This record gives sequence, C-alpha cells and structure tokens, in this order.
Amino acid sequence: MDIKIKNYSINYEDRGSGLPVVFIHGFPLRSDMWQPQIDFLSSNGFRVITPDLRGFGKSEYAPVKKISDFSDDVAALLDHLKIKQAVIAGMSMGGYVLFDFLDRYKEKAKAAIFIVTRAASDNEKGKEKRTSLAEKTLAGAHKLAADIFNPVLFADETYEKNPELVTMVYNWASTTNPKIIANSSIAMRERKDYTPELSNFNLPALVIGGSDDRTISNENSKIIANGMPNAKLEIIPKSGHMANLENPGAFNKVILNFLKSLK
Repeated sequence: MDIKIKNYSINYEDRGSGLPVVFIHGFPLRSDMWQPQIDFLSSNGFRVITPDLRGFGKSEYAPVKKISDFSDDVAALLDHLKIKQAVIAGMSMGGYVLFDFLDRYKEKAKAAIFIVTRAASDNEKGKEKRTSLAEKTLAGAHKLAADIFNPVLFADETYEKNPELVTMVYNWASTTNPKIIANSSIAMRERKDYTPELSNFNLPALVIGGSDDRTISNENSKIIANGMPNAKLEIIPKSGHMANLENPGAFNKVILNFLKSLK
C-alpha cells in the first residue's frame, strides 16, 4: 500500500488487527526485514505496520536533511491510518528515528521498542565515516554501504549456517537508492545525543540487543535501559545486528511478551 506525503509516496504493509505496532527499519535496509515479525505478531492479535522510509525499498525518494524528516513521515502515516497511539519500534537507524519521534510526537506513542540501537550521537571518527560514505556513494560507489556493513551485521554462526540470509540482506543494501544512502548518512551524522535526556522518556519500553552485535555493542542497549524509568533489557542469543532475522524465534517471543504486558 502507498500513501502520498507532500510530493512523494511512502510504501507500507498493514496486517492484522488489535494494538498497532509500527516497525522502523535500519540503514541501508527496507521493511522486508520485518517479515518474520509481521507473520508472527499479526497471527497473535496485533496490527503490524511496516513502512519503507522515504527513498528506501518501494518508497519514493525525497531529500532528507535530518532524522526528523523520517519521524515526520511516520507521524503522517499514523494520521493517515487514523491511529491515535501505537507501539513504535526502531532498529539501529530506526532507533534514532524513534528517539526523535518520542521527543516530538510523544502523544502518539503508547510504548517504545529500541532494537540494536543507541542514544548517543556519533563521535568525531564516526562523523568522518558518515561524511566519507556519503561523498563516495554519490561519486559512484553505490554498493559501498553494503560492502562496509555486511561483514559486520551478523554473528559468526549466521555467516556459517545461514549464508542465504547474508546474501539477501546484502542485496537489499546494495540496491538502495544512493541518494538516500548519502542523505541518511549526513542526517545520522548530525543527529541529537539523547543520552542526557533518557530519564525524560517515561513510557513502557523494551530495549533489545544482539549477543554478538559488532555494529552497536550491547553496552549501548544497557545505557538506554538503565537511563529510562520504565525500560526492560533483553539480549537475543546467537545473533548480531540483524537479531530479528538471525534468531526470530527468541526475538518474537521477547516482543510478544512485552506487547502482552501493555494490554
């Protein structure tokens, strides 16, 4: 399905009924990554909504200058669907979008799920890497993001036992619009540091890390969980940065238990 926001279309899937749960994908990925959660949660009494952020997946490209551009799109989608409140989940870059969403649209969030993400902004070295990726991608290295991230996205066991998953995720990343890769890199580089403000996010929250995540360490998940007044931490075993795809059984169980606690 598609909705028109300003002069571009956002593609999304909307399945099931019950308490709505919005999943925001990571960089440089797409909403296809949530398929195991769509199938599982929609069959367990929840409405699952998975948008492609602008420029990603099947959504049309529109320029992005800051992370709040993405959270504005999520808010517009909820308004379009006439959903007053939803559980909002964000993975990695989607978690950065989630923090901005909670900061600016807190009335629309019933609860939050932070997945392999962090509250802190980039350090200087990290900012330099974002700038380099943006410049090189626009200069023609369209698969650079996929080449950089794919070797560190998964646990060693996944590379050994599930190469098909590794290839699938690489294909998603390598075919993402280079302009949105560059835009998103700069937006992430300039994002706000929410670490000092974690205590202000007083809503039910679940924080999920991957046991073998080499992209964003579990220490970042602990910082979020310890800093928020009403947050619970869960670490998914035998998984890296793509925890929801590497160990969907354990991941889905953790999500389901949390969602049931909200009813």
